[in-house]
Amino acid sequence: MTEDSQRNFRSVYYEKVGFRGVEEKKSLEILLKDDRLDIEKLCTFSQRFPLPSMYRALVWKVLLGILPPHHESHARVMLYRKEQYSDVLHALKVIRFVSDATPQVEVYLRMSQLESGRLPRSPSFPLEPEDEVFLAIAKAMEEMVEDSVDCYWIIRCFVNQLNKYRDSLPQLPKAFEQYLNLEDSRLLSHLKTCSAVSKLPYDLWFKRCFAGCLPESSLQRVWDKVVSGSCKILVFVAVEILLTFKIKVMALNSAEKITKFLENIPQDSSDAIVSKAIDLWHKHCGTPVHSA
Repeated sequence: MTEDSQRNFRSVYYEKVGFRGVEEKKSLEILLKDDRLDIEKLCTFSQRFPLPSMYRALVWKVLLGILPPHHESHARVMLYRKEQYSDVLHALKVIRFVSDATPQVEVYLRMSQLESGRLPRSPSFPLEPEDEVFLAIAKAMEEMVEDSVDCYWIIRCFVNQLNKYRDSLPQLPKAFEQYLNLEDSRLLSHLKTCSAVSKLPYDLWFKRCFAGCLPESSLQRVWDKVVSGSCKILVFVAVEILLTFKIKVMALNSAEKITKFLENIPQDSSDAIVSKAIDLWHKHCGTPVHSA
């Protein structure tokens, strides 16, 4: 038995007895032991496998640039991040923009606005669309990351990562249509007949990265891919949602009803949807690398 076939045999065995990803976890631990973390290898790992929950925050912080590659600098840099967090929070309290009663996700938003020079003159000013996106992502991230300092920095840098995709995001609806046609042309035809294609919840899917659509336990596996460099995974999650709920969608005969359903899909299929979406992504885009 060759080394590859032995590895495949062990992986299948581990999966059957409930230890899916045991070898992947060991591989990640080896990568994380390097004195200088290899960003490219961490990206490739994150693109190919789900990150173990115990290492997710660390890997995200490194990939998002919150922590440097060098292990020896991590404690010092996080201390600096914590001090900056405290200073910004204190400033907001001094100018009475936030208080102890302010919801935590709103605190994160105001901190980000202050640091980026976008703080409005009054807390009562209406929120911009980009602020609504920030709040949706912050609400989901708050369920994934326990430490408030880590949470703030990950939210801020995750949103910055999405802004880097700004040129790509307008192309995602067209890519969605293309791949749905390849997977199920009849379903796409139904959407076109109902004039629903242009009215699908693209902002929820592609700007908010499914925050508020999928439960956090499933969402974090999608965000592993986004953090490590791929916004295209979002297209395949959207396609798989349509394929999973095909019977329901085909029974709906108006764009409004279809959109309303897709904005509030049942949560019990989420894990399967994400797993199948990742398989679809691999099928159409090949073995992912850090720049996929």
